[in-house]
Amino acid sequence: MISISDIREAADRINPYIVKTPLVRLANLDPYLGCQVYGKLENLQVTGAFKLRGAVNKILSLPQEQLEKGVVCASSGNHGKAVAYSAKRLGIPATVVIPLTAPAIKVEAIRALGADVVQCEVSERFRVAAEIRDQKGAALIPPYDDELIMAGQGTAGLEIAEQQPDLDAVIVPVSGGGLIGGVSTAIKAAAPDMKVWGAEPAVLPRYTESLKKGERVQVPATKTIADALVSNMPGERCFPVVQKNVDQVFDIPEDAVLKGMKLLLTEGKILAEPSSCIGIAGVLTGIIPVTPEQKICFLISGGSVGLNQIAQLENVELPKLS
Repeated sequence: MISISDIREAADRINPYIVKTPLVRLANLDPYLGCQVYGKLENLQVTGAFKLRGAVNKILSLPQEQLEKGVVCASSGNHGKAVAYSAKRLGIPATVVIPLTAPAIKVEAIRALGADVVQCEVSERFRVAAEIRDQKGAALIPPYDDELIMAGQGTAGLEIAEQQPDLDAVIVPVSGGGLIGGVSTAIKAAAPDMKVWGAEPAVLPRYTESLKKGERVQVPATKTIADALVSNMPGERCFPVVQKNVDQVFDIPEDAVLKGMKLLLTEGKILAEPSSCIGIAGVLTGIIPVTPEQKICFLISGGSVGLNQIAQLENVELPKLS
């Protein structure tokens, strides 16, 4: 388990490397979503996603002799970019193992930061990263299943509670559980009446199934439009934190995610990757119930979007307002 003290320590440690991202009122979305809409804009983070918080917290916690041997990670894209950026800032070597299915914009961004990139099948990425760790003596930087990673991600939750303490709920995209684990820990300590809800792809219901059974469940690996949410099993360290602090996790169908992305872009004027928009998709389609008087904050987790993904929005239809 991580504590609020761990998260506050992380906030002090990572402060020179991140930005405190804005939390903004998105009133244009209210008529579509049926609540008072806010957005925590982690797409405006230094590397374009929340992942920098956890990655730099973990790396800065390593001893100097380990740093000199470099770092390696497995990533669906945003974590790899965060590790590559952190390594460049610290002047150490980095290797990023990324799925063959990752958007080209994420792969190119990682290479541009000077990291070595190794691509493989999604199911092989952790094995390949472990092999590189053993060959090079590099430190393995997990994408989510680590207390220091969770504490770093939790700093976003601290900021939310400080920036808008009267929120009714925060909706967080869910994959392995590092983000929602850290954010929920911070919010339940700083603003205990605030709900924390998760939104995950319905094709990868790893948390809803695991919470239902009271233990971690591995679901079949499958492709999803939410390409940053591809883990098929909750993290071992993340799961008990989510069990303790998260009020509910909702499964969101594939066809809804692009609707959420298009709504955020056209009405909110915010460009974010599909995974970031899964909570908006859940409310837009009625899967996540809200009421007009509720203040709901959507954690917009990242903004790594390719032009091909934007082009997919052209034929997506949004509901008409009466």
